[in-house]
Amino acid sequence: MMLRAALLLLALALPATAQQRLMPPRTPTPPPPEQIVAGLSREDVDITTNFDGSEIIIYGAIKRERPIPRDNPLDVIVTVEGPARAVTVRHKERRLGVWVNTGRVGIGSAPSFYVVATTRPLQRILKPEQDQRFRISIPLAMRAFAGNADVPDVVPYTEAFVRLRENADMYRQDDGAVLLAEQTLFRADVRLPANLIEGFYSTRIFLLRDGAVIDSFRAPIEVRKVGLERWLYRLALDRPLIYGIMSLAIAVAAGWGASAAFRLVKRT
Repeated sequence: MMLRAALLLLALALPATAQQRLMPPRTPTPPPPEQIVAGLSREDVDITTNFDGSEIIIYGAIKRERPIPRDNPLDVIVTVEGPARAVTVRHKERRLGVWVNTGRVGIGSAPSFYVVATTRPLQRILKPEQDQRFRISIPLAMRAFAGNADVPDVVPYTEAFVRLRENADMYRQDDGAVLLAEQTLFRADVRLPANLIEGFYSTRIFLLRDGAVIDSFRAPIEVRKVGLERWLYRLALDRPLIYGIMSLAIAVAAGWGASAAFRLVKRT
C-alpha cells in the first residue's frame, strides 16, 4: 500500500510535459484514398416578387493518389436540405357528418425542403446501415419525434407527411440525376421550387464504393428575400400592426377601384 501511494504521488508531481511524453503518440487518421473536390454554381439564392424557382449546379472531381480501382464502380449522392422545422401530422376522420382529429404525431425536426440526387437508384448503391449513419434517404431526413405519440403506429403518419411534401415538390428523390464521367468528374443540376423559405440550405455530397461512404463534402447555400419582397417580409414580422393597416388600406382601395371601374363600364 505504501509503495502504491508513493507511485501515485510521483505521477501527480510530474509536470504536464513529462506526462505527455510518457503517453504514446497519437496516430493521425489517414485521408481516404479517394476524396471529393466540389463546388457550386452559386452560393446564394435571391427571392424577389417574381421569383419562380432556381437551379443550382453542383459539380466536382474525385482526387486520388493511385489508379482507379476496377473492382467496384464509384457512385455519388447529392442532397440539398432546407431549414428544419417542427411539424405536427394529424389524421382526420368523418364522424357523424363532422371531420374530427383522431390522432396526431409530432415530428421534432423535418426539413422544409429536401432533395436526393444519385448516379443510380438509391437502394442499389447505399447500404441500410450507411443510410442510418448519414441519414441520406428522405424518411431518415426527419430527425426526431416530439413527445410521446398518441397513436400505436407512427409510420402511416410519416409516410403521409412525406407524400404531401412530395406532391408539393418540396421532397424529391432524383435517381440518375448525377452524371459521373470516367469515374472522376461529376455534375448534378438541382432544381429549387418557387415556394422556398428563407434560411441556410445544406448541400452534402457523398462518395460511395460498394455501398459504403468513403468521403463526403458539405457546403451552404443562403436563400434570402430581397427588394420589395424583403421589405414586406420584415414589415410583417417587425411591425405587424402597420402591415395589417396597410394591407387593409390596399384591399379597400382595390375594392373601391374595381367598383368604380364597374360603374363606369355599366354607364357606357
